[in-house]
Formats: sequence, structure tokens, C-alpha cells
Amino acid sequence: MPAPLATLLTALPVVVAGALLWTLGEYLLHRFAMHHLHGRGILSREHLEHHVHSTWTFDPMLLLAWLGVVLTGALVWAPIGWLLAGPVVGVALGTGWVVGYGYYELQHALAHRRPPSGRYSAWLRAHHFHHHFGHPMANHGVTVPWWDKVFGTYEDPGVVRVPRRLALPWLVDEHGEVRPEFVDRYQLVGDDRCDERQAGIDRARAFASLAPTP
Repeated sequence: MPAPLATLLTALPVVVAGALLWTLGEYLLHRFAMHHLHGRGILSREHLEHHVHSTWTFDPMLLLAWLGVVLTGALVWAPIGWLLAGPVVGVALGTGWVVGYGYYELQHALAHRRPPSGRYSAWLRAHHFHHHFGHPMANHGVTVPWWDKVFGTYEDPGVVRVPRRLALPWLVDEHGEVRPEFVDRYQLVGDDRCDERQAGIDRARAFASLAPTP
């Protein structure tokens, strides 16, 4: 077998393993570093601010997140893989970790900004928005449900109740009602009032890892 092909056949499964390893990191970071700290530390504070508005826009802080993930892949997982099975496995494991994070960031951004385009993306949105609007201490995995099921934090979202003032742009029509194709998975509750008092309540509840009121 040609050496480049053998290298590729060795590396690809390890890249996949590294991406799967990221899903555990995704769960643990989301649950403990973001929610359990209730705003203590930059990671938790930035994430809970995201919960206050439940929107997604590019933030320069993402560059720091990318830097942290790349350094973890390069300085932790790549050396471990290298020590266990050589340089190809080391580089592939570190690369897979970074690829897994990139996939997570893409899917998270799309969930907030775009309607679902298939069964997986529809599942991901319902699962994730139950976390936002139903129970912020459940469904910490964004891209997969495995670790929530392993650690007992999985909840079936059922029909997701979304406060009107926090309704996702893709969810509602020009009249502010749930689009017909989503009525079986989502329900709008409350009104769209968002004055200073309500904003304060939303922020306090987000930093306590509580669901927003209707």
C-alpha cells in the first residue's frame, strides 16, 4: 500500500475520534464552565449573556474561543496521540478536536439564524431551544444528545414554548406568529414587551441558569 494512502487510512478514523472527543468537551464546558459558574469568569459570563437575548451574532470573543480550542488540540491531544501511537495519530487527534469544535460552532450559529433543513437540524433546534427556553440546566449537548443521556441531563423537548420577545427570526412570519411548518414543535407564549424591567428580569434569570418567563 502506498505510504500516503496508508497515512490517510490511519489518520481519518482518528480525526473522527477527535471530533467525537470534542462532543464530550462540548457537554462538559457547556454544563460546568458556562452554566454552573453563573457568570463567574469570562466564558460563563459571555455564554449567559447569549442566553439573555437568545440571538447569535459574530463576537470577537469567538476568536479567543478558537485560540483556546486550537491550543488544546495542539498542546494536549496531539501530544497524547503522539505518545500513544506516533505523529500521524497525534496530529489527527488534535485536528479532529478542532474540526469537532468548528462543526459545533457552525451548527449553533445556524440554529439561531436559519430554519431547519432536515431531520437532524430540526432535532438540534428543538433540543437546543428547550435548553434556552425550557430548562437551561438540561440538554447541554448541542450537536449530539449522547452525553446528556449518559449524565442524566437529557429532556425530551416536546413542544418548545418560546417567549414572544425572544422568538427566533426564522420561527415567525410577518404577523409575528409561528410559521405553519413549525407549529407542531413550537409555541409562542407571553407578549413581545421588552422594556427595561423585563430586560433586567431576563438577565437575572439567565445568570441564575433559569428559563426566561413568558
